[in-house]
Amino acid sequence: MSCLSETGPVRLKLAPPGGRSPEFVQVSTAAAISLGALPGRMHRCGTTQCLNLLLTYPEGCRANCSYCGLARHRDDEVGYADRNFIRVDWPTLRLDEVIHRVAAAPGPFERMCISMITHPRAEADTLDILRHWVAASTVPVSILSNPTTMERTDVRALADAGADIFTVALDAATAGLFAEHRGKGRRSPHSWRKYWEVFGHAREIFGPSRIGMHVIVGLGETDHDILQICRDLHEAGGHSHLFCFFPERGSLLAHRSAPPRARWRRLQLARYLLEYAGVPFSAMRFDDAGGLADFGLPASELEPIVASGLPFRTSGCPGAERPDVSACNRPYGDSPPSDIASFPYPPHDDDMALIRSQLA
Repeated sequence: MSCLSETGPVRLKLAPPGGRSPEFVQVSTAAAISLGALPGRMHRCGTTQCLNLLLTYPEGCRANCSYCGLARHRDDEVGYADRNFIRVDWPTLRLDEVIHRVAAAPGPFERMCISMITHPRAEADTLDILRHWVAASTVPVSILSNPTTMERTDVRALADAGADIFTVALDAATAGLFAEHRGKGRRSPHSWRKYWEVFGHAREIFGPSRIGMHVIVGLGETDHDILQICRDLHEAGGHSHLFCFFPERGSLLAHRSAPPRARWRRLQLARYLLEYAGVPFSAMRFDDAGGLADFGLPASELEPIVASGLPFRTSGCPGAERPDVSACNRPYGDSPPSDIASFPYPPHDDDMALIRSQLA
């Protein structure tokens, strides 16, 4: 079900590129289709369940992350509003029209997420968007934060204004990789210390089960690095949101290959075991290179978890019905439909056969 009017296909009108938040926001292609702002269908997935709103400014993001299509180094290549992000284009809409549409007919949306970028106005504009949203809609809001420009008072203000969940896109699983891909190595302003500092503020202010962190598999880390982060987040009362690296068009890592599906499936399963099946990190075994060698669970107990298909679905902010099913299914945000990394729908029998072959 989309947010189209029951009396006819009334569509939101796309705004010209180059708008400025908070009056304008960009939305993912999946969100634009679900809102009726773009025609189209998604492979085996009718809609997205999370409405992602991305802050937008003509001068763009001031960070220069190596894997991102919004990175500053693209200033001379394309206009900011025409850039891609997590594999897709992000058309521009007027915020007030989006709020009016969703308030009148929430449709498939279980959650809305405001995604910040590195910009001097990001904190004030995120708070403005949040207040307008909460005043008109009952759809809960997640914040995908930009810790680089935030202080504890900013985190508190978002919680007081009605944000439901606070997340941090750490992305790189070690301090060294963070510096290489997001910090000094790319002449970018982000720092590992600042990201964890702001996450600590969120942990204290938002509380357990209302914090999360994005981590990308495929930037040069080991399996041990990834699962150690997942363990730390779980112990802190947070959720890990795993992304499979995809070579973003126009990014500095456009030449790099995605991680092998066998590795990705093992890490999806191990992450699920840590966070939702009670398997301790200490029970897992790793080889000398940091590769996962044993899940720490007998095959007889592992099989029904694999058969459920749940570990292989998109991970993100939890939905209303159960914590291990994400409200943010991000259709094909980290892979093409022809080679699905994170399933935005419950895997079918043919999908499970493929998953099992990849695990094997």
